Amino acid sequence: MKHLLLSAAVSVVGLAMGATGALAQSHPMDGLTGEEIRKAGSILREAGVTNDQTLYPLIDLVEPDKAEVLAFKPGDTLTRRAMVQYTDKKGFSEAVVNLTSGEVESDGPIEGQPMVLFTEFMSAMQTTLADSRVQDGLKKRGLTAEDVFCLPLTAGSFFTPEYEGTRLMKVPCYVNPTGSNFYAKPIEGLYAVIDLTSKTVTEVIDEGALPLPQDPWGYTEEEIAERAPLRPETNPVLLKQEGEPNYVLDGGHLSWDIWDFRFRTEKRAGLVVSNINVMDGDTKRPIIYQTHLSEVFVPYMDPGEGWYWRTYMDSGEYGFGLFMTPLEAGIDCPAYATFLPALISDDSGAPLEIPNAICIFERNIGDPAWRHYEVFAQSEDTFTPAEGRPATELVVRTASEVGNYDYLIDYRFYQNGDIRIKIGATGLDGVKGAAATSMNDPTAEEETRHGTLIAPNLVAANHDHYFNFKVDFDIDQPENMFATMDIVPAEVDADSPRRSLWTVEHNMPDSEMDARYQISAMKPRYFHYSNPAREGHLGHTPGYMIHHGSIAYGPFDFTNDPPMKRNAYIEYSVWNTVYDPDQRYAGGKYPFQSDGSDTLAEWVKADRPLANQDIVAWFTAGFHHIPRMEDWPVMSTEWKTVHLMPHNYFATNPAMTLRKGK
Repeated sequence: MKHLLLSAAVSVVGLAMGATGALAQSHPMDGLTGEEIRKAGSILREAGVTNDQTLYPLIDLVEPDKAEVLAFKPGDTLTRRAMVQYTDKKGFSEAVVNLTSGEVESDGPIEGQPMVLFTEFMSAMQTTLADSRVQDGLKKRGLTAEDVFCLPLTAGSFFTPEYEGTRLMKVPCYVNPTGSNFYAKPIEGLYAVIDLTSKTVTEVIDEGALPLPQDPWGYTEEEIAERAPLRPETNPVLLKQEGEPNYVLDGGHLSWDIWDFRFRTEKRAGLVVSNINVMDGDTKRPIIYQTHLSEVFVPYMDPGEGWYWRTYMDSGEYGFGLFMTPLEAGIDCPAYATFLPALISDDSGAPLEIPNAICIFERNIGDPAWRHYEVFAQSEDTFTPAEGRPATELVVRTASEVGNYDYLIDYRFYQNGDIRIKIGATGLDGVKGAAATSMNDPTAEEETRHGTLIAPNLVAANHDHYFNFKVDFDIDQPENMFATMDIVPAEVDADSPRRSLWTVEHNMPDSEMDARYQISAMKPRYFHYSNPAREGHLGHTPGYMIHHGSIAYGPFDFTNDPPMKRNAYIEYSVWNTVYDPDQRYAGGKYPFQSDGSDTLAEWVKADRPLANQDIVAWFTAGFHHIPRMEDWPVMSTEWKTVHLMPHNYFATNPAMTLRKGK
C-alpha cells in the first residue's frame, strides 16, 4: 500500500504548505491555481449544490474554445472555468463553474463513474479486513488482520449483472512487509469484492491456501547488501551544467533553444503540454496545439479467478497526476535540474501540492547531433578532423507510481526539430503466490502456464502495457491534411539492371475510419501532417510526421472480450480524428466500469471527412511483458518511444547552426 500511504503523506504536506499552487495564471492554458481550486468548491457550496461533506473525484480546467486560445494576447481578459466532478448520496454529478463570474453554469448527474477517490481506497481496505469471511480465510493461513494489508484494485467491467448499479473493487491481500517490498508476500487465493457505494463486501473468494513466500525481497541498498556483495566503488560519472540553465521558465511557459511551449498538470492525465512552437529562422511557427497521455491500459493474461479481471485503465481509473511522486535529484533527474511541484485537487476539493513532481533539465547526451569526416580533405601534410556538433536535449519529466509499477513520462525536445515522447516502465512485477519453489517442482508447469516463476513461491503473470497519447497537430494553423507515406515497390524498366527498387507513395485517407493503421516492418509507412495552405521552402508542403514508435499487438477479440471492447483503441497504433474538445481520452471520459461506448474506437464511426480539417492524431505505444527472473526484486527501466519529426518543414537541418561548444 506504499503508493497510497505516500499520497496521504503528500496530501498532508500539501495542505500544511497551504498549497497555493505557485504562480498566478496568465494564459488560458495555465493550470488551475490553488486559489481557483478552492474557489470552485466555494461557489458550489454557496449555490447549495454541494456541502462540507461532498467529495470531489476531479477538478480540472475547462479550456476556452480553441479559437479564443489562439487569438489570446498577453493582457487580454481571461474567463476561467473549472469542471468539477463530485459525489453525494444521489450519485455522481458534474458541474461547470465560472470562476470569473462566480456562477455555476451547468450541473447535473453523469452517465458513468469518475476515477476512484482516495477515500474509497482507504474505506475498501478497512472494510475488507473487518469482514469475518476474510478473517476466517486469513486464519486458515495462520494470519490475523493485524498481519496483513489489503490492496483495493479496480475490477474492470465484464457487462454482467454484478456490475449493474455497483462501483466495484476487488481486493487481494499481502503479508505486512518487514522491509521495503510491499508486494513480496501475496496471500494467493483469497479475495474480497467490495461495493464502494454501499461500503460492503459483496463476496469473498477463497480458493484454498498456498505456501506463503518467506523471503522479504527488499530492494534498498542496505537490504541488497545483506543478500549479495555490492559492486566495488567506482569514480562517479555525473551530468553537470556550468552556469545558469539555457532555458527560461516563466510560470507555465518554457522556452529553450528553438522551442517554446506551455505545460500544466492534471489529476488524470498528468503532464499536459500545449502550444508547442518552433523557431524557423526568425519566424515562430506552431506545430502542436496540445499533447498529453490519453489512457494507459494494462491487461494481465492470467484467466484465474484472482487475475482475469486485472485489466487496469491506469490513467482514467486511478489518475497519473494523482499518483505523481516526488523525483529524486541524482537518481530520477540530474542534480542540477529544476524541480517543480504539481498541483491537483484532493478528495475534499482542496488544492494538493506534490513536491518535486516535475523536473526540467538539459543534457549533452554524449552523441553527435551530426558529424562528417571527409577522407578527401586529408593529405600527407594535413589532417582535417571530422566536423560535427554535440547533441543536447531538453527533458521535461514526471514519474507516476500506479500500484507496483513506476512510469516515467518524458517530453524530450531536440535541436534538429524532433520531439520524442518517452515512457519508462520500472518498479515491481505484479506477483502471485505459488507452491513451486523451482521449475523442477510438480506444480511448476501448471502454475507457470500464464507467467514465469521468478522467485521461490512467486509467479509473475504475463501482461501488456499500452500508452495512448493524444497529439493535436496544428502545423502553422488548425486546418491540416493527413497522409501516409508508404514504401512500395517501384516500377522498374524491363531493360534496367536493377530488378527491385522502392518508392514513396502518398496516400490520403478520405475519412476517420480509413485513417486507422497498424504498423508493420513489412509494410513501412510514415504518418504525415501538413499545412496545404502554406508553401514551404522549395515549394514543399511543410509538415511533421510520426516517424515510428514502440508498438505491440495482441490476439485480442475486440468485439466479445469486455476489457478489449473498453480499450479497442489498441487494435491500431495510429488513429486520426477531427478535433472535438470533448474527446480527450481514448478510453472515454468515465472509464470506471465503462461499457466501451465512449471510446476512440466508437468516435471514428462518425467517419468524418479529414481533408482540410483540424486533425488530431492518437498514437498507442506498447509492449508485451513476459516476466523474467531479472525483473525481480525490482525491474530495470524499459523505455518506449513516440517519435515526431519535421518533414520538409525547415529549409535545412536546423541543427547546422549549433556551435561547437567548449
